[in-house]
Amino acid sequence: MSYYAILDLEMCRVPQDEKTRELEYEDELIQIGAVLLNGEYEITDTFMTYVSTEFGSIDPFIENLTGISPDEIKDAPNCEKALNMFVEWLPEDAVIVCWSDNDEEQIKKELAMKNLTIPGLDKYFETWTDCQRTFSRRTDADKVYNLTEAMNIADIVFEDGAHDALVDARNTAKIFAKMQTEETLTLNPNYKKDDAPAHDTYNPFAALLKNYKCE
Repeated sequence: MSYYAILDLEMCRVPQDEKTRELEYEDELIQIGAVLLNGEYEITDTFMTYVSTEFGSIDPFIENLTGISPDEIKDAPNCEKALNMFVEWLPEDAVIVCWSDNDEEQIKKELAMKNLTIPGLDKYFETWTDCQRTFSRRTDADKVYNLTEAMNIADIVFEDGAHDALVDARNTAKIFAKMQTEETLTLNPNYKKDDAPAHDTYNPFAALLKNYKCE
């Protein structure tokens, strides 16, 4: 039986003076959230952990954006332990699904930056699925959409609490399940493809932080 692990990450910013010359390291992991779907695309389990940081910190902007306070990550597992916990939670035959490729890239950056090896993680990169790109293909769009846009287009009621990793994972799971179970994707009757906003590449975290600088 195949499982799908719908994953979402939340990050904080790394101050400019903490970035390394070897790697442009702008964000650091502070939360991992995931839901597990069975072969019928039903949620059978959930995973969530906060992650303590090595370089970045949660400032008022990030706390307001994510709802995560510095106290919540203070005694949380570090990145290595948190990722090991996540891999231990995953079934052997799970396929990881994320909204965009940003989360996969973030994990790879964390591994490189912190010189980490997480046993069993590499094999999941081989089948990692970008739900955002799949949605663009299914809607025949020359654009990629953020999660809120996509849920509106797909006529799905989303769970409140954007930028909470577990909530975003649940919402992504709703879109993924719809795409997997509908041969012809049913869209919001008010949706007009030509009116939708265009994003060549969309990183919702970066978009919100466009005018934000971490001192």
